[in-house]
Amino acid sequence: MRRTFSAVVLFFLVFCGALAQQKTFFIAGKAQGTTYHLQYLAEHEVVNKSSIDSVMQVIDQSMSLYQPHSLISMFNRPYHHELAIDTHMANVVHAALQVHEQSNRLFDITVKPLVDLWGFGMESVDSFPQKALIDSVLFFVGMEKIWLEGETLHKRDPRTAIDLNGIAQGYTVDVLAQLLDNRSIASYLVEVGGEIRTKGLKTDRKSYEIAIERPEGAQSSSFVLQLTDLAVTTSGNYRKVAYHEGKKVHHHIDPKSGFPLQNNVVSATIIAPTAMEADAYDNVFMALSPPEGIALANRLSGIEVYIIYEEHGVFHEAFSNGFLAFVKP
Repeated sequence: MRRTFSAVVLFFLVFCGALAQQKTFFIAGKAQGTTYHLQYLAEHEVVNKSSIDSVMQVIDQSMSLYQPHSLISMFNRPYHHELAIDTHMANVVHAALQVHEQSNRLFDITVKPLVDLWGFGMESVDSFPQKALIDSVLFFVGMEKIWLEGETLHKRDPRTAIDLNGIAQGYTVDVLAQLLDNRSIASYLVEVGGEIRTKGLKTDRKSYEIAIERPEGAQSSSFVLQLTDLAVTTSGNYRKVAYHEGKKVHHHIDPKSGFPLQNNVVSATIIAPTAMEADAYDNVFMALSPPEGIALANRLSGIEVYIIYEEHGVFHEAFSNGFLAFVKP
């Protein structure tokens, strides 16, 4: 499962110390079109790379658009009106429906046909679509076109197709975190493609530290976040751009107009209780103006946001009420 963002890269700072008889174990690998890293504290190894890879493969077979026989690929075929899906996909679709409502319909997993039209899907395009074609595709785009009954996913129009890349990678992080929870691990950091979730303290009794790379020209130095029992993700657009009618276009598509979003937000970093929530909302905050984004974050329980935006070639910053409390002094 490949995630098409990288505007702001999150990376973690590893510190090791001595605490009782616990040691820090590290696991790293490649999966879902990206890399992953885990570290956890334990007296002996309780989770290995094989078990991590196994979890990743199961999720790929559920929600990877790059797997032709995955559940999502089968659902997206035009002859399916409904499909029995697994618990993983049902969890993610259910969460997507909730975020859709809370974001005033900005978060929409049915935008896949539009993403493909603009060449931001699995295949590039030689030219951008005309408005007439976009309007014709909008007839089968919209979250009202799908519904979930238990673990059966339905769609009203067989042409409707979904893309879970804006939320599923965060979900993968949460599933790996749950695997560590199930093994009674009290301290860990899980990272998949820049999506991060933490639990507990490091061996030096300090919070896990995550640095936020900021675009060149942003004011002041990079932030280092100190997180315990929280997740953080970042979405952005200043590295992956194209041009349409003399304007920059980005891979974030407006599900209402069918066109790439046009605003001055460069990146959004979200702190949330789970990586799935953070992953979903980083797309939402990219779609809003900075004042709208800050207002939404301040209304949402447990969500904090840091927004970088550009005006007249100069980068500026905006913060939700509680974000700065997580910045290392």
